[in-house]
Amino acid sequence: MVRALLVLLLCLTGWASADVYQWQDAAGKAHFSDRPYPAEEQAKKLDIKPGYDFFGVKTVYDGDTVVLEDGRKIRLLGINTPEIQHRDKLADAGGDDAKRWLQNKLQNSRVRLELSTEKNDKYGRTLAHLFTDKKEHINLQLVAVGLAAVSIYPQNLLYVTELVQAEEKAEKARLGIWQQPQYQPIPVANLTEAGHSGWTRIVGKVVNVKTTRKSVYLEFSGTSSFQARIEQEWLELFPDINEYRGKTVEVRGWLNKNKDKLSMLIRHPSAIKIR
Repeated sequence: MVRALLVLLLCLTGWASADVYQWQDAAGKAHFSDRPYPAEEQAKKLDIKPGYDFFGVKTVYDGDTVVLEDGRKIRLLGINTPEIQHRDKLADAGGDDAKRWLQNKLQNSRVRLELSTEKNDKYGRTLAHLFTDKKEHINLQLVAVGLAAVSIYPQNLLYVTELVQAEEKAEKARLGIWQQPQYQPIPVANLTEAGHSGWTRIVGKVVNVKTTRKSVYLEFSGTSSFQARIEQEWLELFPDINEYRGKTVEVRGWLNKNKDKLSMLIRHPSAIKIR
C-alpha cells in the first residue's frame, strides 16, 4: 500500500475522542499510528475538523453495511459482523441478530458519517464510523453488545482503543457471538487441510518468528501447515514481535490457503491475544 500524505476526510468528531498521529522517517516517508510513535516529540497529532451533516438510512443490508437515502452504501469501519444468508450461503451464527439490532437502532434515526484515511473500499462502499442524531456511536455499540468483532485495517485507526476495550468487556461477559460455539477458539493442532470458513480464532504456541523482506511469520508448534503473517509495512504498530516467541497466543481473522499451507493475515495487534 502506498502511503500518501494523510488527509482525514471526516465529517464530525464532536462527541467521541480518537487520536491519529503522523510522523516521518529519515527518508521522508509518512507513517501513521493511533499513538505517538516513535517518540512524542516526533509524532504530530492530526487536527480533525468537525462537520454536521445528517442523512437518512434507506436500507440495512446486514450488520455492518447500510444504504443511505442518497444511494451511498456504507461499510462500518473497525468491525466485522457475521454474514447473513445470501445466494447459496447460509447465514453465520449471529448474522441475523446483528442485522435486526441495527435495523431497530436506526429506525426513525438520522446518521452522520465519520470517515478515516481510506474513503472507499474495493467494492466502492464508503468506509465510515456511524453516529446517530442521538449521539450513539453505532460501530462501538455493535461491539459492546457482542454482535461484532473488532477488525482493524490500517491506516484506518480511529477509535481503536474504544473498540478494543468494548470487545474485551463483551467477550468477558460472553455476550452475543462470544457465547456461540462457532466462534470458540480452535487449537492449531485441530486445523484440517480444508481450513475453516469465515472469521475464526486459532490458538497455539509460537515457536518461531521468521522474517522476510515483506512479512514476518509466526510459526506454531504441532504444525508446519499454518502461519500467522504480519506485513512489514505495519510492524511499527505492534510490540516487539519476538515477545510472541514461546507464548501461547490466539490469532483472529480469516484463513487463506496457498498450496498446502494455511495462513492468517494479522493487520493490527488487536488481532493477537497472549493467553
